[in-house]
Amino acid sequence: MKPAWRQENKTLSLQEVNSTVLVPSQASWGRKMLAFIGPGLMVAVGYMDPGNWATDLAGGAKFGYILLSVILISNFIAILLQHLSLKLGIVTERDLAQACRDHYSKPVSFMLWVGCEIAIAACDLAEVIGSAIALNLLFHLPLIIGIILTSLDVIVILFLQYKGFRVIESLVAGLILLIGGSFAYEMMISNPSLPLFLANLLPKPEIVTDPDMLYIAIGILGATVMPHNLYLHSSIVQTRAYERNEEGKKMAVHFAGIDSATALFAAFFINAAILILSAAAFHGTGHQDVADIQDAYKLLSPVLGVSMASVVFAIALLASGQNSTLTGTLAGQIVMEGFLNIRLRPWVRRLITRLIAIVPAAIVASMYGEKGTGQLLIFSQVVLSLQLGFAVVPLVLFTSDKKKMGNFVNAAWLTVLSWAVTAVIVALNAYLLWQTVAAWLK
Repeated sequence: MKPAWRQENKTLSLQEVNSTVLVPSQASWGRKMLAFIGPGLMVAVGYMDPGNWATDLAGGAKFGYILLSVILISNFIAILLQHLSLKLGIVTERDLAQACRDHYSKPVSFMLWVGCEIAIAACDLAEVIGSAIALNLLFHLPLIIGIILTSLDVIVILFLQYKGFRVIESLVAGLILLIGGSFAYEMMISNPSLPLFLANLLPKPEIVTDPDMLYIAIGILGATVMPHNLYLHSSIVQTRAYERNEEGKKMAVHFAGIDSATALFAAFFINAAILILSAAAFHGTGHQDVADIQDAYKLLSPVLGVSMASVVFAIALLASGQNSTLTGTLAGQIVMEGFLNIRLRPWVRRLITRLIAIVPAAIVASMYGEKGTGQLLIFSQVVLSLQLGFAVVPLVLFTSDKKKMGNFVNAAWLTVLSWAVTAVIVALNAYLLWQTVAAWLK
């Protein structure tokens, strides 16, 4: 009988921090839960990065609150797929990259690695541009200077990696609180309609019948899951020091699942807040065509009549961009080590990824300015869409395999639901790609 996994050169995922966060075995439910809080927040960062802002802003300005239901549906899809990811990591003691290496042939694994590296570089590109735009808005730094400055975060990340995994998690949590606090302030001053918010949590038929609305809805749904988040989550859940037996893994899946779902709901409220802010400030006020971050920044204070509105918006954007760089660093390390079993010094790996993102961003910024960087941001999301299926399909395949998962294999209903969600995501991303390319060719 063919073995479930190949065991060639099996190594621990993120070996330097694997099983370093103590989980007290005899403690109360609350203390155990506290020990597992962290990985979910790091994953949630990918759902509120600068690449998501443009679609939320455009959807709120043009259509008001109606696309809130799409953000909510997207969130449920994210919760499902991230749960499969954490379960794969805990049960098999492999991250998704290692699982692909142990299942597929070397040529297939190599091609999957190349695609994933391109997707990580594209995601890093969005973070670079988002941070550079924020620095430009806050301090009037030229975009190209802001892009170059973002490369210096490699020093911060290298320092944090030597301080322990909990330090990185704490920094991520702090930046998420800053983003959340910023949008809570924006909500208060924009005075959104609570009845409209609640009413639009349920899908409306216009979302499908209106072509323009459908396009933005597909953009929101299509960018639901960042491919690198699936690799990231399957690895960082293994930083917890739980018993590597069936009972310990069952406990870990339970608490990690709660951590993931709770953190992703926090991401939902931030994404919803961006759309709500845009709807309250721009929809029906003559600014329905606001579609990019710079325009939103320039108009927020004049429209709302509060001088700090634009500044707080830019601070949240900067926090979002910097937060995403932390998780992108780890994802890059996980993918390279998992697929190729090659370990590089963290600063070397980060520098390579950063240069791949900074060079095209710097060239476009110097040649085309704000408009060019905005188009590059859209392009980065298209690249992510292309890669998504190559991460989701193996994840669902592995977690639905009894030989690989044992008693933790997906239930029949979960397998059907997972494949249905995968088909929808792949189809929507293909449609979004086709629409984007068609628009560029015009």
